[in-house]
Amino acid sequence: MTAQFGRVIPAMVTPFSNDGALDIDASITLAKWLVEQGSEGLVITGTTGEGPAVTDEEDWELWKSVAEAVTVPVIAGTTTNDTAHSVSQTKKAEELGCDGILAVTPYYNRPSQIGIYAHFEAIASSTKLPVVLYDIPVRTGRKIETATLLRMAHDIPNVVAVKDAAGNPGETAKVVRDAPIGFEVYSGDDALTLPLLAVGAVGVISVAAHWSAPEHVAMMDAWEAGDAQEARRINARLLESFDYETGDEAPNPIPTKAMMRTLGLNVGEPRLPMGPTPQGLEKEAREVYSRLKA
Repeated sequence: MTAQFGRVIPAMVTPFSNDGALDIDASITLAKWLVEQGSEGLVITGTTGEGPAVTDEEDWELWKSVAEAVTVPVIAGTTTNDTAHSVSQTKKAEELGCDGILAVTPYYNRPSQIGIYAHFEAIASSTKLPVVLYDIPVRTGRKIETATLLRMAHDIPNVVAVKDAAGNPGETAKVVRDAPIGFEVYSGDDALTLPLLAVGAVGVISVAAHWSAPEHVAMMDAWEAGDAQEARRINARLLESFDYETGDEAPNPIPTKAMMRTLGLNVGEPRLPMGPTPQGLEKEAREVYSRLKA
């Protein structure tokens, strides 16, 4: 299988200025820098991009600016737990030049599997863009059951992939086995990327790739060349980065923004409710980066 959106896809943080406003210039700079580092696609306004804290108008400005600034595929996180609003935003992302849609399971309201199917069907039918489903039950409170996922993969032509953050490689293997030809699985959890590659995933939508895209690319290259030992070696080097990227005291994207600031990229602080950066996190970021690149 080939990765139509690229194998290494950072879920890009959204830069804000010191007063909390969306910083488009910094967003363009960051997007271009991520591509220069080896990123093969970008997701914008997803979870790591603080999508729930960005207004519709800011979404539109960000989608258009980033899509025009880079040559790699740009996937827009357009959806919420409101189907009508998700449809409206999806149409706007297509109009503004994005290459795909990331559609997360409706969160908080905990719909049935029938409701989940109908929600995604409405979004997909509103656009000609390819749709990547995002299955992350730890955040949404609902799992896209394998049967539901496969039904969408077979029945909805532009549902072409899933970002899998469900944490169950055994179920992922069933999806890979039973999905139609061309349907792709992307790891949505950095720590599970190598296990998911082993069952048929084609790439990763990543947090840590903000600062480790070269290592991710090298791991993908090794795996595709049949060098599992080298892929495991690189994955082992990345484990500290995976541990760093989120935690109870500094949940994603706080650590990533701290890391980007230490690398000279002016991404600002996250908006509330994420909270301020804990003291010492930037020092930890420098240490993690130094050991990774040693």
